[in-house]
Amino acid sequence: MLCGIRFCAAGALSIEPPTPDYLRKRACDARTPSAKAKRTEHLFVNGRKPVMTRKKRRLYFVLAGMSVLGIAAALVLTSFEDSLVFFRSPSDLVEKPIPAGRNFRLGGLVEEGSVEKNGVVTRFNVTDLNKAVPVTFEGLLPDLFREGQGVVAEGSFTEDGVFVATNVLAKHDENYMPPEVADALKKAGQWKPEGDN
Repeated sequence: MLCGIRFCAAGALSIEPPTPDYLRKRACDARTPSAKAKRTEHLFVNGRKPVMTRKKRRLYFVLAGMSVLGIAAALVLTSFEDSLVFFRSPSDLVEKPIPAGRNFRLGGLVEEGSVEKNGVVTRFNVTDLNKAVPVTFEGLLPDLFREGQGVVAEGSFTEDGVFVATNVLAKHDENYMPPEVADALKKAGQWKPEGDN
């Protein structure tokens, strides 16, 4: 008999009060901490388990939410920066060079006498009438592409300083100058409105 339960020979169950030995053993077990209690005793302060208040819980949720939003914003900005294409004029490139391999838009005028065609490869210079940048383009140029006209080329520099264009945009009628090109020419002090020619 351990805790006051005894089986009779006939299979009947009888309940008796626990013996003094059993009670002594249970009292001794209650005084010695178990292995689980030893592992978790550092979680208790003054013998009581600390309670997380609503204020603390709300603070943790706010901090976790801010962290997630910060990470999401950083990911969006880094992916946006990779796909962002800046506009530069030849004079801007002299002041602030752009590293090789980084995409940007180069705008200005096609320099007079600089266009050389060799099959589908075309070489020309883009100028803002102060500085000029050599450009190489492989493909079909727009019909309105010609010397002395406004152009915007999208691409990147090679290691040897030649701008390799992946896309070339030309003005689409007689009286139109791409706004970026017009702004770059005004900044360089070389702007002449189309009607003044």
